[in-house]
Amino acid sequence: MVSNHALDWSATDERAVDLIRVLAMDAVQEAGNGHPGTAMSLAPAAYLLYQRLLRHDPADPKWPGRDRFVLSCGHSSLTLYIQLYLSGYAVTLDDIKQLRKWGSITPGHPEYGLTPGVEVTTGPLGQGLGNAVGMAMAARRERGLFDPDAAAGTSPFDHFVYAFASDGDIEEGITHEASALAAHQRLGNLIVLYDDNRISIEDDTNIAKSEDVGARYAAYGWHVQHVDWFTTDGAYQENVQALYDAFRAAKENSEAPSFIALRTIIGWPAPNKKGTGAAHGSALGAAEVAATKQILGFDPAVNFPVEEEAVNHARQVAERGKVLRAEWEAAFAEWAEANPERKALFDRLAKRGLPEGWTDALPVFPADPKGTGTRRASGKILTALAPVLPELWGGSADLAESNNTTMEGEPSFIPAGHQTKMWPGNPYGRTLHFGIREHGMGAILNGIVLGGFTRPYGGTFLQFSDYMRGAVRLAALMEVPVTYVWTHDSIGLGEDGPTHQPIEHLWSLRNIPGLDIVRPADANETVVAWRTILENTDRPAGLCLTRQNVPTFDREQYAAAEGTARGGYVLADGTDVILIGTGSEVQIAVAAREILAADGISARVVSLPCVEWFRQQDASYQEDVLPRAMRARVSVEAGITEPWRAFVGDAGESVGINRYGASADEKTLYREFGITAEAVAAGARASIAKARS
Repeated sequence: MVSNHALDWSATDERAVDLIRVLAMDAVQEAGNGHPGTAMSLAPAAYLLYQRLLRHDPADPKWPGRDRFVLSCGHSSLTLYIQLYLSGYAVTLDDIKQLRKWGSITPGHPEYGLTPGVEVTTGPLGQGLGNAVGMAMAARRERGLFDPDAAAGTSPFDHFVYAFASDGDIEEGITHEASALAAHQRLGNLIVLYDDNRISIEDDTNIAKSEDVGARYAAYGWHVQHVDWFTTDGAYQENVQALYDAFRAAKENSEAPSFIALRTIIGWPAPNKKGTGAAHGSALGAAEVAATKQILGFDPAVNFPVEEEAVNHARQVAERGKVLRAEWEAAFAEWAEANPERKALFDRLAKRGLPEGWTDALPVFPADPKGTGTRRASGKILTALAPVLPELWGGSADLAESNNTTMEGEPSFIPAGHQTKMWPGNPYGRTLHFGIREHGMGAILNGIVLGGFTRPYGGTFLQFSDYMRGAVRLAALMEVPVTYVWTHDSIGLGEDGPTHQPIEHLWSLRNIPGLDIVRPADANETVVAWRTILENTDRPAGLCLTRQNVPTFDREQYAAAEGTARGGYVLADGTDVILIGTGSEVQIAVAAREILAADGISARVVSLPCVEWFRQQDASYQEDVLPRAMRARVSVEAGITEPWRAFVGDAGESVGINRYGASADEKTLYREFGITAEAVAAGARASIAKARS
C-alpha cells in the first residue's frame, strides 16, 4: 500500500509505545496473574488509534460526538486501561498498579460504569464485537431521528465505532452471527482490527483453527485489508504507517464495515516468551520482564516507570480532543437552532426521559372470556406506542409474526437494496430483522443501548433465550435497559413439542441478578408490564408471553391490573388458602377458586407476574399480599416447581411440570401434565390440611 497520508510518528511516540509494554508487564507481574502479551503486541495499534484516529475528549468520556471503542478481547484490559491513563482520562498510574485488585477501577476485564472511558463490559469472547455492531446500528438509527437529510459525513451525529478483536473472538460463533448481519446492514461506520497473532491459551491456534479469516469476512461482504508486520525476509517490523493507511482507507469506505487483519507477534519483544501461549494468559516472570526492559531501553530495576516526557507527549491528545469537541459543538449548535423539535427530542433521550402524557397512548383491553394471547396484546401495545416513543425500536430473530414484535406501518431498518416486498424499509427504519441469530441479537441489543439514546427490544421463543443467555447476563451486569420479548412461554405452545417448550427457563432466568422476568396474566397486565419496563432505565427485562389465548379479566370483578407494576397483587380475595399464579396459569387459579368456593373454601388468588418487582416492595406490602399467617398456599406455573418453595412454604403445594413436554394441543398437554384447576384445588385442600396439622 502506498501512503497518501504521512504519519507524524516521533521517537517520543516510540518511547510511549514501549512504555505501554513495560506497564503491561509490570501490572500483570504485580497482580500475579493476567494477560500481558496482547497488550504488548497491540501497543502501537492502540496508541495510534487513541492518539491519531479516535475522536474523543478525555475530559468528557460521555461526549455524544465521540467515536466509540470496544475492546472485544477484554482479557487484554491493559490495552484499554493504559491508553486511558496516557490520554488523560481519570485513570492514574496508581490505578494501573492496582490491576485486578479489590476496589480498583482496573478489574481483570473492562466494566461499563466503573472505569471512565470504558464503553461496554467485555470479557466473554465475541460479545464485544457484537456490541460494536449494535453501536454502529444505533448510530445510524439516531442519525435518522435527529439529522436524516445531512450529507454523509457532515452531521454532528456521524461517528465511527472501532473494535479490537482476537482469535478467541473470531472463533466464538457469536461473531459469525453479528458480523454477517453487519455486512448485510452495510455498516460503513464500523471498523474492526483483528489481532492475528495465532496464539491462544493452548498456544498455537493451528491446533484448532485453520480457516482463512480474511476470506471469511470478505465473503460476508466486509471491506477487508491485511497488514503484516512480518517482512519478506522473515523479520518483524511494526509498520505503524501501514496500519495508519489501513485505518484511513477503512474510514473512507462507507459502503461496508471494515476488517483489518493485523499480523502480530504476541508478547513482542519478550526474548523467550514472545509468540507463545505463555505470553497470553500469565505473568512473564521477573527474569523475562527484566530482559524485555533491557531490550526496550528501560531500567530493569524500576517498576512502573513514570516517563514524564512520553506521558506528557501523549497527554497532548487532550488538546486535539478539545479542538474536535469545539468543531463538533459549533456544528451541533447550528443543527439545534435549525431543528428545535429534534433538539428537544435529543435532550429527552439524552436523559432517558419519557414524554409527558405518553401513557395516554396505551390501550385498554375490554373484558373478554375468550381473550387473546399476551404476545398479540404486546404487539398492539408496541403499535400504539410507535407514534409517541420514537426511541423504541426492535424486531425479532426471524419470528416477527410469532413474536408480534412489529409496529404496524413502520419501515424496516435496512439498506434499500435489501428491502423486500413484505418488508419495505430504508437505512433509518425502525423494524429490526436479526435473522436466526439469537446470540448475536442479544449482544447487538446491548450495543444499541450503550451506543446512544434509544430503547431496543428483541424477540424469540422463550426456549431460545438459552442462545442469548451470555448477552442477557451482561445486560444485567451492566444494568442497561434492554427488553426481551420471549413468547411461546410454556407447554401451551402446543404441537411443536419438547424441543420448543420451556420448562426450566423461567426460574433459570429469574436466577440472573438484576434481570426482571415479567409473565403477565392477561392483556391488561401486559400493558402495565410494558409501561413499567419502559419506566425503568437501570436494568433489563424479559417479557414472557403466551402463544395461546388467555381470558382478559373483568376488572370490575377482579382487582385492577395496575398491581402488575408492584410485581404481585391480590387479584381476588379469600381467607383460607392462597393460590399463586403467573401468566397463563392465573386463569387456572381463578377457576380453582370457584371449585373451592363450591366446597365452602375461601381462596385468595394472587397474580405474581414479576418476582423481582414484588421482592422490591416494602415488607408491609408483601405481607398484605402474602400474609405469613396464611400458611396454606398453592403455586401454579407451567414450569419447574421446586423454586416455588420460597413462596408456598413448608405447608404449601406446587402445581407445575418437572419433566420435558410433548407434542399435542395445549388443552391436552395441560390435562395430561396435571396443570388444571382440579389439581390446584386438590393441592389447596392438601395444603390446608398440612397447615392445620
